[in-house]
Amino acid sequence: MKRLTPPLSDDAVSDLKVGDKVFITGTIYTARDQAHLRLIEDDDPAFNLQGSILFYVGPTPAKPGQIIGSSGPTSAYRMDPMSPPLMARGVKAMIGKGDRSDAFRQSMIAHNAVYLIATGGAGALLSSRIKSIKPIMYEDLGPEAIHELYVEDFPCFVAYDVHGNQLFKGGGPREEKK
Repeated sequence: MKRLTPPLSDDAVSDLKVGDKVFITGTIYTARDQAHLRLIEDDDPAFNLQGSILFYVGPTPAKPGQIIGSSGPTSAYRMDPMSPPLMARGVKAMIGKGDRSDAFRQSMIAHNAVYLIATGGAGALLSSRIKSIKPIMYEDLGPEAIHELYVEDFPCFVAYDVHGNQLFKGGGPREEKK
C-alpha cells in the first residue's frame, strides 16, 4: 500500500507499480470531457497543474447534511485525446475507470505520469472520502465544472505505471486498429 499527497513529485510517481493500492490525502481536481477541452486552451488556470491529480467524475448533488453526492469515476477513454497536453503541463495522475488507448499510455510514460483506477459502482464509498468540495473553474458546465476536492485516504489502484506496465491485458476494446 502506498500513500500519496499531492502535488506529486516525479519520484513519487516513478515509485508506483501496477497493482499498487494507493490512498490519496490532499487536494485533487475533478475534470471531465468539456473541462478538459477548456483547460487545454486556458493559459491561466485557477490551480497549478504541476504535480496535480485529475479525477474523472461528475458528482451528483449532495443530499442535506452531506458534502457531496455519489462520486464514482467515469470511463476514462473519452479523455485520451485531451490528456497528453495536460500531462505536458504537469498533471501527474488521472483517476478514472476502464482501459486507455496505446497513444495515451505512451504519452503517460513520456511525461512520467500514472493512471489510477477507482472502483466503478462505489460512488457512495468514494464520496465518504471527500471532505470538502469547491467549484473553481467553468461553473457553467454544472457537474462537469472543475471542482477542488480535499480527500482523505481516497482509495485507488495503479492501472498503468511509468515503466510501461498495465493492469489491463490486450489493449482494451477501444484500441485503434492498425
